[in-house]
Amino acid sequence: MSKKEDLEGKKSSHQTELYAEVPATCLPIVYSPEYNITFMGLEKLHPFDAGKWGKVIRFLKEEQFITDEIIVLAREASEADLLVVHTARYLNRLKNAILEGSREWSLVVATITEIPPVLFLPNFLVQRKVLKPLRTQTGGTIMAGKLAMDRGWAINVGGGFHHCSSDKGGGFCAYADITLAIKFLFERVEGVARATIIDLDAHQGNGHERDFLEDRRVYIMDVYNRHIYPGDGYAKRAIKRKVELDWGTEDIEYLQKVELHSEGALNEVRPDIIIYNAGTDILDGDPLGGLAISPQGIIKRDEIIFRAARRRGIPILMVTSGGYQKKTARIIADSILNLHKQGLIGEEVVDGAGPSHVSLMMSKSVSSGGKF
Repeated sequence: MSKKEDLEGKKSSHQTELYAEVPATCLPIVYSPEYNITFMGLEKLHPFDAGKWGKVIRFLKEEQFITDEIIVLAREASEADLLVVHTARYLNRLKNAILEGSREWSLVVATITEIPPVLFLPNFLVQRKVLKPLRTQTGGTIMAGKLAMDRGWAINVGGGFHHCSSDKGGGFCAYADITLAIKFLFERVEGVARATIIDLDAHQGNGHERDFLEDRRVYIMDVYNRHIYPGDGYAKRAIKRKVELDWGTEDIEYLQKVELHSEGALNEVRPDIIIYNAGTDILDGDPLGGLAISPQGIIKRDEIIFRAARRRGIPILMVTSGGYQKKTARIIADSILNLHKQGLIGEEVVDGAGPSHVSLMMSKSVSSGGKF
């Protein structure tokens, strides 16, 4: 894309509430109670813990790391926001159920969420109880992208819907939040011209890979179990640094590969932002991930990625993605607490921080041993 085309794109951007100013008193941690999915118990038919996001926040409050007053409240992505990436046809397929007689059938959403009984529910209920929480998490990822550029780091306690592309959902992913966050930054934030996705969920991130297949501005590193869903050979063509793992991979091998390849990726191309998809379905015993990483291994993994970003002064956005055991919420919270303990995230806010200020802000923080 030429500089002229880039500037014209920025000028033609639609009105959005997702880039509203955030008070300096808030930490760049994005969440809303709307994230959690409760739907007459049907959410229990999928192995995903549909309330894990609220549990993460509860644990962080119990440890007195956050309060409601300093969390950034996520906003729901509007249709105009979603159309930045998604086709109108795809959004209409989510919105318009199949009419059979006098009854609506939510076939597309049932397929995406992998909860067959959703097929028999009125679409207006599916919209409110399933898709609105996912749209709110998607809005949270877009908001966190801007916050990362402003503050040097941001965490969306939800999001990471890496199986969804512009025109197709799947694997409990209905909206392409990673693609959207990057496209918003390219369109709206001066100085953001390159992004690196580091996808460490146990599954291949075929959604964002399909979206950025021909886009040289986006570098994708993906570390995943080669034997499980989705096995998308076409999407793999977008991966610049592909690390395929075998069943039962354990901490030592895994962490060595994560560190080696994340360093290699960031040395190969220096991005303006890192989008880190921090799935916890790599945990030993996860019913879908098939790997054998310990809780301590997950915490160390996150530390490796944040430390790599800090060392280079690159803003980083983390999303939590997959994780299919009840104990994953505790592990995510413990990892965030460890990042704080290690001085990799913190409360200090530099006024006016942005693309041109982040490197200086981070280097000062590292040299002084302080927080940012």
